[in-house]
Amino acid sequence: MVQARILADIADIASTAWNACLPGEAECHAYYSACDAVAAETGIGLRMAAACAEDGGEVVAVAPFFRLNYRLDTALQGKLRSFGDALFRHVPGLVTLKLLCVGSPYAERCHLGFSPKLDAAGRAAAFQVLATALERQAAEEGAHLVVWKDLAPAEDDGFGETLKQAGFARLGSLPVALLDLPFADEATYLASLSAATRKDIKRKLAKADEVRIAVHTEITGLEREIGDLYEATRAQSGLDYGELEVLPPGYFGAVSRALGERAVFVLYWIGEELAAFNLLLVEPDRVIDKFLGMRYPLAREHNLYAVSWMANVRFCLERGIPRLQSGQTAYASKLRFGSRLVPSTLHVRHRLAPLQWALRSLSPWLGFERFDPDLAALARKKAA
Repeated sequence: MVQARILADIADIASTAWNACLPGEAECHAYYSACDAVAAETGIGLRMAAACAEDGGEVVAVAPFFRLNYRLDTALQGKLRSFGDALFRHVPGLVTLKLLCVGSPYAERCHLGFSPKLDAAGRAAAFQVLATALERQAAEEGAHLVVWKDLAPAEDDGFGETLKQAGFARLGSLPVALLDLPFADEATYLASLSAATRKDIKRKLAKADEVRIAVHTEITGLEREIGDLYEATRAQSGLDYGELEVLPPGYFGAVSRALGERAVFVLYWIGEELAAFNLLLVEPDRVIDKFLGMRYPLAREHNLYAVSWMANVRFCLERGIPRLQSGQTAYASKLRFGSRLVPSTLHVRHRLAPLQWALRSLSPWLGFERFDPDLAALARKKAA
């Protein structure tokens, strides 16, 4: 009989059991344990817990979750966000809800995993047990909302439909940019782009002769500087997703130590100055371009975004890795460079039925993708 357990920390689940349910993932048990440990140590960043389903004492399904005091205006950006900030200053209780979120603040997908021993019916049964346990946990904690964060519709085995039948509202989350690389070499990749984009990239690379690129899997002595570059880039983005973007101090060093050669730091130097970095998480068939940090205005002067993009493409091509995943921001450039967008969804349920009815009614207008400026511009272009 399948039963569920709620655990205070992901580290409370054996790493072999967790990784067996999510094989090949760089964002694995060691990754999540490192994120949670540094958040606990510093008191900054969101802590994670875990749910697991067991059959006869054997773990057959896992899912991370976290708690969040969520501002309803988080999806809003620009002038709309300014209105939300004013409302929050005067009546914070009106725009803040207590959430239990299934998924992770440190990943762009919900790492819901199942034992390879389960068939479709077994996965469905294990999912139902997990979902019920998480609903019960949310009620015990007095959470207003239960949220399944960043489920990919193409990978959810119909769980999105199960959640819909259970009364959850479906909201659009930010899609993930994915570049397919079925190319023999860099020249073939460039040939797949538009003439204007190809010319622009070549022009920027030609002006990057002062940039020195170094690849590291160990960053002792550079952790603080790398963290500062990440924060500088986050401040420059013009987007603000609150605590969901906050990394605990020490995150980069902790991930480097936990993942070893699966965490690759590509460093970009101008003379003796570290001008940018990329953190790449390496899997057999995918590289996750996890974080990019740049020093301004130096990065712009040396076209480091284009330089780093091409360095990542070369990294994949040289190793025969067919996909480059580059996350949930800066969509305009990523699309121009050949990426496609993989949809992602949020499934949300309020504990109070009248408010859940309102949430379901408003859900078509509340998705994150409606408020990202690049995605909004793309939608307008398609509609024109």
